Amino acid sequence: MCQLVENQHQYFNTHKTKNLKFRLKQLQKLEDVLKSNEKEIYKAIYKDFKKSEFDTYTSELSLVYNDIKEAKRNLKSWGKVKSVGTNFLNFPAKSYIIPEPLGVCLIIGAWNYPYQLSLAPVVAAIAAGNTIILKPSEISNATSALMAQLVNNNFEANYFKVIEGGVSETTELLNQKFDKIFFTGSTQVGKIIYQAAAKNLTPVTLELGGKSPTFITKSCNIKMTVKRLIWAKFLNAGQTCIAPDYIMIHQSREQEFLKLAKAEIQKEQFSIENGNYVQIINERNVERLKKMLPQEKIYFGGNINLKKRIIEPTLLHNVSFDDAVMQEEIFGPILPVISYNSLQEAIDKVNKLPKPLSCYVFTNNKSDKKKILNQISFGGGAINDAVMHITNSKLPFGGVGFSGLGNYHGEAGFRCFTHYKSVLDKPTWLELPLKYYPHTPFKLKWIKRFMRF
Repeated sequence: MCQLVENQHQYFNTHKTKNLKFRLKQLQKLEDVLKSNEKEIYKAIYKDFKKSEFDTYTSELSLVYNDIKEAKRNLKSWGKVKSVGTNFLNFPAKSYIIPEPLGVCLIIGAWNYPYQLSLAPVVAAIAAGNTIILKPSEISNATSALMAQLVNNNFEANYFKVIEGGVSETTELLNQKFDKIFFTGSTQVGKIIYQAAAKNLTPVTLELGGKSPTFITKSCNIKMTVKRLIWAKFLNAGQTCIAPDYIMIHQSREQEFLKLAKAEIQKEQFSIENGNYVQIINERNVERLKKMLPQEKIYFGGNINLKKRIIEPTLLHNVSFDDAVMQEEIFGPILPVISYNSLQEAIDKVNKLPKPLSCYVFTNNKSDKKKILNQISFGGGAINDAVMHITNSKLPFGGVGFSGLGNYHGEAGFRCFTHYKSVLDKPTWLELPLKYYPHTPFKLKWIKRFMRF
């Protein structure tokens, strides 16, 4: 491991990766490798947790392909040296900012969207001109093995290498000196990553999670609210970091919401056979979800098949913030519904929890929308929709506080893996004597005048 990282440092120091044509070639190669192996990609993820070809393409590959397309289209402008103004005190001179790659990057992916959450940051790192070591999640072992095969058979190890393994391999990687660490996963593990990075003062981006609230106010379009929310919540069987974690709904709309949500779930007929549902990733997570499921508060669903690792889409009502289901991120197909009388009281309760990765607001009242957006801190979100903000690469994606540090996607991804080097470029044909010794009142007077400009 140590030798691999050292080899990547040596390769980076050849400056080959800084060439824009080189970067474009690597982006195209990655796209070609993925597209020519799509059938194997679909098979691997289905083996891991029965995800369909439709959902794999729409929620994973399409986003990676779009990132590649956008990077290829904009790389020249993103990587351009930018001229900026120069203050009068430095006359005559010019100033500019040079985008340069950080160096050797460690990217640690997550299992719930194993292709998208591993390869989207890889695309950004390639575009920015870095070398990369990718550590996919070992929990989704079939997709991890396939990514290792595809990458390691098509890219030089000194440039882009996939390392498989679990905790011991990750720990060994974290003991190495990287120029950037990018991690997607839980807050608990994110703290470990952050501590390891601190030993070498390595910059990090942490894409974590949290309990993402959804506010439904009196003025909402209830039918459209239900349609969009049920899709967003039960996509990937709720194993989505930006899934609506729980509902805060005005009491006047609660019963209508529950009735329509039940009908929508029944209409969608979520199942692996229908291609719109997946397994829970492993038995340990099934057991975890089972423990947080209060039988007496199930409004609909709740059936569990441990052997098949299936949990039926489940609606909970009469939920309080003291219930087990409200003590941690659910990350599964369980949707608690909490009613409120006062929007301000609901906001205050949400603000007692750690800052969430996402927040969703379903309302047609501008005042309510403004109040929630102004008073709740969150990574990103949507008004009258859920999850879909991740598909707009012009919106930087990331958390705040316990839900993450830093962001990426589109140009934000390029910036994530880039250092912006500031340069003052001064000629030698003129030099004002004001800053040199001896320091006199006359010189100080003129310096103060120059500082005003």
